[in-house]
Amino acid sequence: MDRVILHCDCNNFFASCECTVHPEYWNIPIAVAGDPLSRHGIVCAKNQLAKEAGVQSAEPIWQAKRKCPDLVCVPAHFDLYHEFYEKINKIYLDYTDLVEPFSIDESYLDLTGCMHLFSGKTPREIADEIRGRVKAELGITISVGVSFCKSFAKLGSDYKKPDATTVIMREDLEEIAYPLPVSDLLFVGQKANQILSLHAVKTIGDLAELSEEYLVKILGRQGSGLYRVVNGLDTEPVKSFYDKYTPKSVGNSMTFRRDILGEKEVFSGVSCLADSVASRLRYEGLKATVVQVVIRDPSFAQIQRQRKLSGATYLQKEITDMAMELIKENWDFSRPIRLLGVTGAELVPADAEVPVQTSLFEEAVSNKKQEAIEDTMASIRERFGSSSIKFGYSEDSELGIK
Repeated sequence: MDRVILHCDCNNFFASCECTVHPEYWNIPIAVAGDPLSRHGIVCAKNQLAKEAGVQSAEPIWQAKRKCPDLVCVPAHFDLYHEFYEKINKIYLDYTDLVEPFSIDESYLDLTGCMHLFSGKTPREIADEIRGRVKAELGITISVGVSFCKSFAKLGSDYKKPDATTVIMREDLEEIAYPLPVSDLLFVGQKANQILSLHAVKTIGDLAELSEEYLVKILGRQGSGLYRVVNGLDTEPVKSFYDKYTPKSVGNSMTFRRDILGEKEVFSGVSCLADSVASRLRYEGLKATVVQVVIRDPSFAQIQRQRKLSGATYLQKEITDMAMELIKENWDFSRPIRLLGVTGAELVPADAEVPVQTSLFEEAVSNKKQEAIEDTMASIRERFGSSSIKFGYSEDSELGIK
């Protein structure tokens, strides 16, 4: 018997959370933005009204306001979003313990083993009930995909937005899934899509007609995975919500609407990314012993570099310093950058004893002082919100990060 997998995706999640706690935002276009007081900040998320006006994520605020003059920009409150994440998943757990968060606003649910508990309701009816509860109890709308595997459940939640349920079982593949662009399929990124396009594969249906051998020939190992997905052979399980998962790395990247240029802009971008990485490491109770950077230029040429730290850290300053050191050694600041990524890798528990290589006693003392500063900042953010205190960056940066 086929499984019953749901993929629940919150609509405009960050903006919806802001609107829920500030009802006055519901009827106006809003954007959650980095440094909303600066016209050079970046849009992180937007609500439906802003989306309908053409506002896009990762574009500069000045550009968004040109499209939508009435746009109201608000700062991000990641502690608020995490609170909603926990409340939403608590609702999901009323239906099954097999709830696997895919991101802060997406989760997979496996209802296969408990369908008999729902008084003869169909999978669609259960999905509609979950949507209704999340909306009534939390004020957040979600889109739900229902399928026999993770991949097509994800496709279903993307199929119709906002606040909708889409069922894609095996008998629905030819009518619903096969006419869609192949790029809509999970794990078909830009590079794979370009290769498939060269081989006249435009739709998911086109992909389904190809043999596994042919896909492996043109895509390598990824081809075998896509063959299994498109032919309904995806058996990847949904993990229990209570399974403990320790990440192998923690990273963030940003694709800029406008290419950034020069050391000052790069530093602003790296500092912002490193702040996010440091916060997530601290939340997970982990420290990084390696820092990685990824740089991509407008032609999509990309480099990745990494270096081992002298010890283990979750300090924003140390991650920023190492990332900038790597970039200075491997990049010409006169070249534009389309994407930046910063990652902390080879993680260890925050309380683990890790040997520290240092030539001067003062350096260790300085690190202790920095750790005390950032611990205090973390406490303030936890109590008053993520935007309550920030690191000082150059006010002249066109990224608008201050």
